[in-house]
Amino acid sequence: MTDPDATTGDTAPVTAGPPAAATTLTGHALIQSLLKTLDGSPGVYRMLDAQSRVLYVGKARNLRARVSNYARPSGHSARIARMIHETASMMFLSTRTETEALLLEQNLIKQLKPVYNVLLRDDKSFPNILIAKDHTFPQIRKHRGKRSTKGRYFGPFASGSAVNRTLNQLQKVFLLRNCTDSVFQNRTRPCLLYQIKRCAGPCVGLVSEAEYTALVEDAERFLEGRSTTIQADLARQMQAASEALEFERAAALRDRIRALTAVQESQGINPQGVAEADVIALHLQGGQACVQVFFIRANQSWGNRDFYPRTGSGAEEPEILKAFLAQFYDDKPPPRLILLSHPVEDAELVRELLSARAGRNVDVRVPQRGEKAELVENAARNARESLGRRMAEGAAQSRLLAGLGEALDLDGPPQRVEVYDNSHIQGAHAVGAMIVAGRDGFVKSQYRKFNIRGDSLTPGDDFGMMREMLTRRFSRLLEEDPDRQGETWPDLLLIDGGAGQVSAVAGILGDLGVEDVPVVGVAKGVDRDAGKEVFHRPGCRPFALRMNDPVLYFVQRLRDEAHRFAIGTHRAKRAKATSRTPLDEIPGVGAARKRALLAHFGSAKAVARAGLGDLMAAPGVSEALARRVHEFFHTPD
Repeated sequence: MTDPDATTGDTAPVTAGPPAAATTLTGHALIQSLLKTLDGSPGVYRMLDAQSRVLYVGKARNLRARVSNYARPSGHSARIARMIHETASMMFLSTRTETEALLLEQNLIKQLKPVYNVLLRDDKSFPNILIAKDHTFPQIRKHRGKRSTKGRYFGPFASGSAVNRTLNQLQKVFLLRNCTDSVFQNRTRPCLLYQIKRCAGPCVGLVSEAEYTALVEDAERFLEGRSTTIQADLARQMQAASEALEFERAAALRDRIRALTAVQESQGINPQGVAEADVIALHLQGGQACVQVFFIRANQSWGNRDFYPRTGSGAEEPEILKAFLAQFYDDKPPPRLILLSHPVEDAELVRELLSARAGRNVDVRVPQRGEKAELVENAARNARESLGRRMAEGAAQSRLLAGLGEALDLDGPPQRVEVYDNSHIQGAHAVGAMIVAGRDGFVKSQYRKFNIRGDSLTPGDDFGMMREMLTRRFSRLLEEDPDRQGETWPDLLLIDGGAGQVSAVAGILGDLGVEDVPVVGVAKGVDRDAGKEVFHRPGCRPFALRMNDPVLYFVQRLRDEAHRFAIGTHRAKRAKATSRTPLDEIPGVGAARKRALLAHFGSAKAVARAGLGDLMAAPGVSEALARRVHEFFHTPD
């Protein structure tokens, strides 16, 4: 078989063995028969079962030598033996180097999610602090995503709250602005942040450009870990102000020194000998893994985050850490030093991959003594405790799912519960929301929001909104996974509503040919009190659970979470709609040009009144665009 879909500009496909349909061989015998088609090139191989589902993706320095290991009938771990036994076909792809093979392997693992591979399931981005340099008076703010804005980025931080705390303290110390350029451009008097000593007031000329630049440089030095010189400078300035009898200025400098000290104390672990590193520790127990990552930047701890990668049905520590490193740093630059709790498989190859991604040398170590070893031990302790809590919570969650399956007379405990709700105000800004819960609690990466697009819907038609939402959801499921081999098909649908809503949902699913997914409606009792919920199933009499049943509380949490997500989505859509201006309707005026026009003229009304010459004078506005904007506002409908 060949694999054209996985090729990239850095790979070259090679021939593989006969298609699964052409042979009845499986397991060791099949793999043995494929060896004659392979050479010693580096590359990537895939093992597939009889239904062509990918079981495992691996990379090899020498494809023939690596695959020949699987042809042996004995000497394998239980995990590998099961994988070999299920293998009915294989696919191969050669690469120029082993590093390219490792990169392709991890890309395929994230794309295909094979059951026997280690998979990092948390793909959230990490926030940074950005000091934007696209303005005379730079702005400091939190930033996520692609680094497209000109400026300096500091991070990553473990969470948004960690960034917010640091920004809050930095504003006290360095008095940098956080307002947008359009707000800055149109201020006529200082804002509240100036009044509470969180901003130097550059918008109204209360600080010179040179003085503000010095504040920016101090903030950058602090975020680089050079805070001692800043404190010394502030102390000298305070002493000079005091001697000059400028007591108000001396008090302001004293407050800044206190705020700087508070920032340093709030950082927690502050290693003296580690300026920049990620400390990564793994704890493995009962086939479950927790990886704890501490971010050390500028000799300060910028928070930590725990991850729970899928272990591929029994992978060991070196393989788990190798996969974690390759996937974790797929979309973020690695630091200069990575400290690990265990040796990593193919350590030199992993180091080369990370160095290539960073554009500089990356050192990967397993420290044995000293401060670095203490940092790793602290991370390992956190990983051990986090996994213990998660396993305890998972056991409780499993009991609740089992109780839910029993209470609703399902075939077994549901592994994926989807809860649907919608939100609107008299039909305006209507949105639908879906949340997902499973063995690990709420699976927020699987939440989905639906902008209700039905033009024929009557405002406030909840049935019509539910029909559109479920039709879009299950039509896509049927298209992407018609055989239901993945993990995205629900075992139970919960609807906030009574018999009418349940009947409507059952009809919608029936029209789509989906008749084996249980649907349950949860409606409050006649007095609308929580705790007196009534459950509805198609063709069954309504029933209720006893007031103190843990399953009832579990269902209430599911319904409340769906309601919270739907309300939040609706509010975000409504807020976005209220911020729209006529500029959004002009072809060719995107977000950047809209900001430029608003910053230059102050408001959309001023843009509408502007003449052609004034529009052409605005920064970033060409003559053609100026004519288009002018014609939009001055040409009769």
